Amino acid sequence: MIASFEPLDQSALTTLCERDPLVERYRAFFALLDWDAIEPQLHRDHPCGPHPHPETTYIKTFLVKILEEKRYMTSLRLFLVEHPLLVIELGFHLVPDATALYGFDVQKTIPTARWLRKKMHRLDPFVLSDLLQQTVHALQGEIDGLGEVISIDVKHIYAWVRENNPRESIHYRFKKENQPKGDRECRVGGKTSTNMIQADGSSKERTEYLWGYGTGVVAATSSVYGNVVLAEYTQTFNQTDVTYHQELYQRTVLALGGYPLHQAADAAFDAWYVYHHSALQGGIAAIPLNGRSKTPFDPDGVPRCPIGLRMHPSFSQAHTNGYRAQRYCCPLLHPEKTGTSCDHPQFVKGKGCVKDVNIEKGGQMRLLLDRSAPLYRAVYNQRTGAERINSRAKEWGIERPKVRNRRSVERINTLTYIIINLRALQKARSINKEVLTPKTFQLSRSGSWSLQSA
Repeated sequence: MIASFEPLDQSALTTLCERDPLVERYRAFFALLDWDAIEPQLHRDHPCGPHPHPETTYIKTFLVKILEEKRYMTSLRLFLVEHPLLVIELGFHLVPDATALYGFDVQKTIPTARWLRKKMHRLDPFVLSDLLQQTVHALQGEIDGLGEVISIDVKHIYAWVRENNPRESIHYRFKKENQPKGDRECRVGGKTSTNMIQADGSSKERTEYLWGYGTGVVAATSSVYGNVVLAEYTQTFNQTDVTYHQELYQRTVLALGGYPLHQAADAAFDAWYVYHHSALQGGIAAIPLNGRSKTPFDPDGVPRCPIGLRMHPSFSQAHTNGYRAQRYCCPLLHPEKTGTSCDHPQFVKGKGCVKDVNIEKGGQMRLLLDRSAPLYRAVYNQRTGAERINSRAKEWGIERPKVRNRRSVERINTLTYIIINLRALQKARSINKEVLTPKTFQLSRSGSWSLQSA
């Protein structure tokens, strides 16, 4: 006969929570964040009933969703039902039930999957941003020089729509006028790959079109502690990569409390204002030229005309793109006509070639930066830090989220990067504790000396 169980009392329940491995693991994980610091910012719009669950409880729940790789809210809710002790630890308001083993009804305590989806959509983005900044500040205390070199990259995100399914038979699936019904906020864009090597050694460019979003990330890399997320920003996929930079850089400065020295990014970020931020700090932006301009320049920044002559400086002006520009004119016509003719169409018109050169610090760095120098190569090698962050985020499902609106995609992205930083913080504290723990030598029974922690 199986003995009947009486409901557990409070002391027994407390003991079980303290000794449960899952609860213990998440309690230590959540302790890495200062929840009291964000309490004044929390709000409760559209509360569920007279006693809504705390906002921190929902944030912790969604962190569990990502860590446990539960792609759907139904899967998350089932996981919580199977772990009632974790439900207590998360801080849900328990619904008493004297007949239940733990003294509360788990099914009635946990909100429905539909409500969990709504709460994901309604999470305050500023609270999540503050939590991400908390992790950066904590990592600054563990890693010296964090953020002196940053890397920037953009990761594509597939919207949860049938248009992204190649097995679906859809005509004009990537026509921007045919907005998917499954997600009214996603946009269509192209992802170009240029690193496909053919059999003859040449590279081939391939463009993949998709409906979705893009998440820009700023990362810092340490050879000892790994990769850290400093800032993130999400847009629809029809935006180009360089449009992420200004917002990402501002968020990075806010998180670090200062300006990074060097930047690393791919050729999609080859814009003068990207270089300008590093030039003002005395650093460099290690970015390859995208090859749009074919004009050759001398080492002192003076352009050469199509026939190879140094052009003549004329006057400076404010360019329509927001920078100061120096105008260079045809050397055969300025400052005086030399009498030499040229076959170029502009010379035939009597105007000659004209070139407006960006003379801002960023514009000059873009043109004159030595991309074969050791400093450039060392900084550019840090670019893979952002790619490794994207690869790790992909493992947690950031590439194909099971949500159908932009706000939920943004919340999932921020929560994922918080987890990445908390994992890095755990690793950093473990390494620093091991390094800073004093060591002593002890004599073993065999007569040999061994190194022991004090």
